[in-house]
Amino acid sequence: MAPRDPLIGTLKVCVLNLQADGEMVTDSNPHLASCCELLELVLRKGLQQPVLSLVNRDYWQCFEQLPHQDVCGRLSALSLAVEQTRVCRKLLSAQGRGRYLLRLALSRKTLPQFFTHLLHTPRVLEWYSPALSILRNEEFVEPFMSLLLVLSHMEFKLDMENCSFLDESWLLPVCELYEVVPCREVGMVLRYLSGRVFVLDLMPGSQAHVDKFISPGDIIDEINGTSLRNSKNGQAGVVLSRLKGCPLSIRVMRWRAHDGTVYRPLIKLLRALRMENPALQLGPAPSEQPASKDQKPLPSQCLKEGRIVYIVQFLGKANIGMFGGKEVLQHAIPQVLQKNLPSKEVLLDMKETHLTCTDRNSKKELFEHHYPEISCVGRFAQPDYKIFAFCVADSPETPQSTGFCCAVLRASTVKECEEIVCRIATGFKHTEWFV
Repeated sequence: MAPRDPLIGTLKVCVLNLQADGEMVTDSNPHLASCCELLELVLRKGLQQPVLSLVNRDYWQCFEQLPHQDVCGRLSALSLAVEQTRVCRKLLSAQGRGRYLLRLALSRKTLPQFFTHLLHTPRVLEWYSPALSILRNEEFVEPFMSLLLVLSHMEFKLDMENCSFLDESWLLPVCELYEVVPCREVGMVLRYLSGRVFVLDLMPGSQAHVDKFISPGDIIDEINGTSLRNSKNGQAGVVLSRLKGCPLSIRVMRWRAHDGTVYRPLIKLLRALRMENPALQLGPAPSEQPASKDQKPLPSQCLKEGRIVYIVQFLGKANIGMFGGKEVLQHAIPQVLQKNLPSKEVLLDMKETHLTCTDRNSKKELFEHHYPEISCVGRFAQPDYKIFAFCVADSPETPQSTGFCCAVLRASTVKECEEIVCRIATGFKHTEWFV
């Protein structure tokens, strides 16, 4: 019987699991991290350390040397990948760069070529022990390369920007993009710890507080393409001051992992933050958290792309004439209610610059309005303060000639009704001065 290496056998099982999961492999695939870790173990097995050097050698140094040592003339894909990895500012260690390079090779279907270059470059291959390394054992190399070929025929759609934790772990955090409209201030209280920019708190009434996208405990990874990895105190403020009055695209890494638990590489850092700030409340404010672990989320809200979307009843709309001031609401709302139209359960999504209303069942968009188009918003004073409405010009370009209409909706609770009205009102506050 031919000798077997347990790493190759385990990698084969992992590759089969990836194949069984479907055509496209994304970062959320539960077998991806294991597959990458096994590739890393193969690359490290038998890798010998230099005798007279204070720096430990890792497989990144092997690939980094290939463009200089391999004279085959077919190195363009490898050279580009190595250079892209080398200049990435989010990676601080050889381990992080090696992991980024492997993910890049999976995404570009070039993993077999990378290993082929390594195998026919003697000056790099000699760093591996002939007795221990899989790469220098002919009986092991063939099945290993066959598995790499299988991986190269699979589709990997990986977020290469989500790489700031590769120095520490193959497990990646939940990473989302927070788009912020131009505003006077975003309103985040930040703490710099171990080269990470943590959100400690949100200032009441600020854009971040209104949007409810970022939570205390989350990490600001980059702002408009500028990485904040390994930042010094105040660096995020410097970046924001340069971008004052501009739209912001903030990459946020969540303190919660995909499964809802604390993201493991953050446990020690979050513990240190809490020791410094005993009042720190991770995630939503206490008033927004469920009363107990057994309590189910309120059916009046759901999450969409990290935003809170309200589930409300759309009661109808009516034309109200040529005047759209707040004074008309107390007359316009009864006008709609008297029609006794069947209500529709809708999703009210309040984004940074506009709101949309979508039928929850059919997914059909009923209307979309930018905040500057809305002339007023308010609650109905009777019977239970759950009904709210807003007026909008039928044609925003010429409201004087086309008139206004009033859209009426009902929230699930008095508190939610008040929240929605306040968020719409804040929408004009944050947009009217730059539109």
